[in-house]
Amino acid sequence: MEIPRQAHGAMSMVFAMLVATAAVDAQMDACGADLRAFLPSPFSSSRLHCAPVWNNFILRYLHYYILQHWQNQDNIISIILSATYTSGWVGIGFSNDGKMVASSAMIGWIDNHGRAYIKQYYLGGQTSSGVKVDQGNLLTTDTPPAVVLYGDNIYLAFQVNFSVQLAQPNIILASSAITPNTFHLAEHDDKTTLSFDFSSGDPVSTYYPYQLKRNHGALAMFGWGILLPLGAIVARYLRHKDPLWYYLHVLLQFLGYIIGLAGVVAGTALYNWIHSNFTMHRGLGISVLALGSLQVIAFFLHPNPDSKTRKYWNRYHHWSGRLCLFLAAVNVALGIEIGGANMSWKVIYGAFISVILITVTFLEIMLWNRLAKASTPGFQMPTCSFES
Repeated sequence: MEIPRQAHGAMSMVFAMLVATAAVDAQMDACGADLRAFLPSPFSSSRLHCAPVWNNFILRYLHYYILQHWQNQDNIISIILSATYTSGWVGIGFSNDGKMVASSAMIGWIDNHGRAYIKQYYLGGQTSSGVKVDQGNLLTTDTPPAVVLYGDNIYLAFQVNFSVQLAQPNIILASSAITPNTFHLAEHDDKTTLSFDFSSGDPVSTYYPYQLKRNHGALAMFGWGILLPLGAIVARYLRHKDPLWYYLHVLLQFLGYIIGLAGVVAGTALYNWIHSNFTMHRGLGISVLALGSLQVIAFFLHPNPDSKTRKYWNRYHHWSGRLCLFLAAVNVALGIEIGGANMSWKVIYGAFISVILITVTFLEIMLWNRLAKASTPGFQMPTCSFES
């Protein structure tokens, strides 16, 4: 029986779709993928244990505790890390405390000429000068490491000889879209820390909350460290723009308090997650929150301008505000330092503080000159306040 042309066309389309789907599947990595087609022994063993660990990262390894895994008495483990790859570098690090600094990592990439590289790095600091190539604490074996680009995925394969039997080490996974230049690594685009149980084969058990830490820092810096000082400057130097100064002052202070409060909530969640021991940072944060909250209460309880208690309210309002601003600035700087923030955070906040100091100095001189000419005694200092 003759098949109609329309049927031929439909069958051809279905066949093409099936072929395209198979081709796409062939490009995607999965735990069931056959590594023997592109990885040398022992990294292509069918006894590899496999687990998706983070985003498109897949971790394979051989360990002796489970029948299909292998590890000898020297605690040698074969590790294969794969991830979707277009450019840049992919890496896996081992850390004692879950932090990047003082960890050792294996980094792999394909350069612009198609040459594959895998190097051990010692991550001695946040800056590029602290990242040392061909250094680190990982003891590799005589088995040569391998880097292979297969389909859309890059595969980093290497062996490590651990001094003790490995249980649940802290593993750092990271990647960057920028290809290393003369073995100098660009800053990662994304990273995470997790604990992986090599002895039982259990997958990821714990993530380090990097995003939560960034949210805490960004909210606290913007709320307590930027908006509140701006509101205080408005209250001191724009008094001649009545009532505009008042509405701007209240708006900035309320926004700063709300955003800063969100930063405190994020910080509390971060503390409950990692149980950090930064008692000074935590204590200063509680003090800033308490002073800011008292200013909110004072705003709703302020007496009338002609009240006899108004001058006492003003003193409390101004001096507690000054203390709030000072402690907030100190705590933001302290948080940037102990949080291991990269240089961009320090540059941004340092530039803001510098601009504020220069601006306040200039405005203060202008204010003194204006007061001297008008022979007007007294003036008010900037405050972390909601009304002046």
